[in-house]
Amino acid sequence: MRVYWMVFCLICCTAKGQVVYSIAEGTERGVSVGNVAKDLGINAAALSARKFRMITGSSKQYFNINATTGVLSVNEPIDREQLCELKSTCLLNYELVLENPLELYRMEFKVLDVNDNSPSFPLSEYHASVPEFLSPGARFALPNAQDLDEGTNGVQNYTLNPDEHFHLEMQTRGDGSMYPELVLKKTLDREQQATHRLVLTAKDGGDPPRSGDIPVIVTVLDTNDNAPEFEQSVYRASVLENSPSGTLVVQVHATDLDEGPNGEITYSFSNATTSDLQQMFLIHPHTGEVTVSGDLAVQRPLLEMLIEARDKGAFALSSTAKLLVEITDVNNHGPEITIASLSNPIPEDAVPGTVIALLSIKDKDPGENGKVTCQISDNLPFQLKPSLENYYSLVTSGLLDRELISGYNITITATDLGSPPITTQQTLWVQISDVNDNPPVFAADTFDVFVEENNPLGAFLYQVSASDLDIGENGQISYILRNSTVAGSALASFLSVSLVNGSIYAKRAFDFEQLRSFHFQVEAKDNGSPALSAAMTVNVYISDQNDNAPAILYPIVQNGSVAVEVVPRLADEDYLVTKVVADDEDNAENAWLSYHLAHSSDSTLFRLAPHSGELRTTRSLRSTDLLKHKVVVVVRDHGEPPLSSTVTVGILLADTLPQALPDFDDNGERLPLLNATNIYLIVSLSCVSFIFTVFLLFLAIARLCHCWACHRQGCCCSVCCYSADDYEKYRYSVHMLPSSHIPPDMLEVTGVGKLTHTYLYRASVGLGQENSGIPNGNAGNVPSGSRLQVPGPCIQVQQIQSDHLSAVLMVSTSSFHLFSPKHVATKKLIQESRYNFMILGGSFTSFYIFLKARI
Repeated sequence: MRVYWMVFCLICCTAKGQVVYSIAEGTERGVSVGNVAKDLGINAAALSARKFRMITGSSKQYFNINATTGVLSVNEPIDREQLCELKSTCLLNYELVLENPLELYRMEFKVLDVNDNSPSFPLSEYHASVPEFLSPGARFALPNAQDLDEGTNGVQNYTLNPDEHFHLEMQTRGDGSMYPELVLKKTLDREQQATHRLVLTAKDGGDPPRSGDIPVIVTVLDTNDNAPEFEQSVYRASVLENSPSGTLVVQVHATDLDEGPNGEITYSFSNATTSDLQQMFLIHPHTGEVTVSGDLAVQRPLLEMLIEARDKGAFALSSTAKLLVEITDVNNHGPEITIASLSNPIPEDAVPGTVIALLSIKDKDPGENGKVTCQISDNLPFQLKPSLENYYSLVTSGLLDRELISGYNITITATDLGSPPITTQQTLWVQISDVNDNPPVFAADTFDVFVEENNPLGAFLYQVSASDLDIGENGQISYILRNSTVAGSALASFLSVSLVNGSIYAKRAFDFEQLRSFHFQVEAKDNGSPALSAAMTVNVYISDQNDNAPAILYPIVQNGSVAVEVVPRLADEDYLVTKVVADDEDNAENAWLSYHLAHSSDSTLFRLAPHSGELRTTRSLRSTDLLKHKVVVVVRDHGEPPLSSTVTVGILLADTLPQALPDFDDNGERLPLLNATNIYLIVSLSCVSFIFTVFLLFLAIARLCHCWACHRQGCCCSVCCYSADDYEKYRYSVHMLPSSHIPPDMLEVTGVGKLTHTYLYRASVGLGQENSGIPNGNAGNVPSGSRLQVPGPCIQVQQIQSDHLSAVLMVSTSSFHLFSPKHVATKKLIQESRYNFMILGGSFTSFYIFLKARI
């Protein structure tokens, strides 16, 4: 675009917080207008920190400020004609708001006109009718050109293309405005030329100048030679801006010296009157009354219109008059409340006088109707203070506490001074932000926790909980264990606490016997800055569990051996044999001990005191009592479930302490004959023995029948002897036949003395008299003093095993009478000796009987 000399016509002055700039319209975007920081004496580096803002009532932001340098530059090109319309002076008002501290500066921008609009005519062409009989000098009205530019940039002169009949002259109205007139230079001759085509050019005073053209078509007529004339060249009137349609504004009047139709005048708005004004007002064509026809809500206090009076002659003549209408203001606008700046939320520790908001309160009405009073409710800790013109500051007037009131609805009431006054209200929500002014609070200072010992790892113990009246980070609580030691170890090795919910967990299993109680502190800390905290003491009491069996302190037993106590052989009744002493590391009922006799070799000889553990005799000892006894004592606590320990006490009946203590592994008691295992064995052996015996009897009978003639021949038998255990003495004498029945070729075995082993003897007797003598080496283990009475040549004796007594009897068919009913002694011996016997096998000449006995 073209560059004009006034593009950067800059005038800057700063006085009382106001700076004025001048700028040519159409200045390109980015062009610097000035430096606000320098012009106002502000540090440019502080603009951003002080949150500067530019406030304007315009719908567009034409300027912006560089936050770093303070340079004021054009943000959007300005069109003065669009912004200010027909105003002679075009001003833009801005307010610069700075915070911390709050400051307000006014900036006024005077928009200088640039010749950017050409003159224009409201019509595309203008038609004029001129009677031919008019003499030179006759004048005809021409349309006025309009130029939106101001001053010298507006329309300055008119030119008409050269013509022999017409020329152009400028006329001046009463208000000083000029208008063009077409002047007849030469008499017209319609017959020679009925139409004259002229070009009217309007030029402005810009540099370079602009111009606009309109064709003027002159039609030559032969009538009406007098134009209407108004009584006044300028009419003035005023009307209220809220006047309804039909309200009379003014009545214009014009006269015409002509008579008849040439003197009848009609009124209308000139084509130079803008269309919006023609919509606001209506002119009666015959009476000239101007009335209101539309809304008068315009920003211009003075409206200018041109009224044309035209006669009805064949060659109509016209004249124009100017109508100036002043719009009288009424209080029809309420105050407008604009929040220019707002600090929200505000901290609850804000001191009185803290600025919260900057309010702009304006009223579009002029004069008293535009003056405004502003107030808020008295029961709030806030107040309004006037600042600059039309500005108020909302400040705190008391202390704030978010925990009591977290926010305020502040209703701002603005009332103008019109009649009647108009009131506007706007509600402002001010939120109070939290400050960390409340520490966490526990429900109690101490708490007792009971936990059983032997707890699993990670067992939940207790959950502490604290509350904080603050919110957000200030009210978010975390829990930690304060550093301390328990039994010489760090507390962290015993417990852990959840940082979020305060749950306390055990990191190890507690042992009541090592640690019965301890205490620690849990600290609750919020996340405010600075952080606030509180502590709570937790006492932990460990409950005992029955996890320790009683420990036998006396008698002392090592490696599972038997504790031996020596008791006189003739001890009296209630004689104290020993006292079992035990201890339990548990507590209370888990450590209450009782003593019980689990086993005794002679239940009638000893008794045990259940509470003291004293083992005493229940009667006087006798010489017939066993020399050694074994007692098993059970020590049991009262826990749930109960635990117990046992101790085996060997009791030796002796008047003096022996040089070597006997072995108490075998207590000398006779084992029960019938138990489950023995019953199964007896039944099984009995069945097998019965079947085998029947079979042998059958063979024996068959043999007897066959060999009846040789029944006097020799026989063989075997005799078995059994000895008692190592601790009892028995005499024994085994006879297969009474001595009166023993044939002269039989041997008798008798034994006297203590046997420490069980022996098996096997004797074989040949079938002839010539078989005499005992084979060498087969009877070497016969005890001294024993007698074996069998046929000498046929005796064989050998040991088979050491814990049973077994005998094999080989009987020939000639000696089968040993089992005949007449051998009563043999039967009795077998019946009384508790022998289990079995027929092992046989033949036609002999068979074997296996005798087995166990004490």
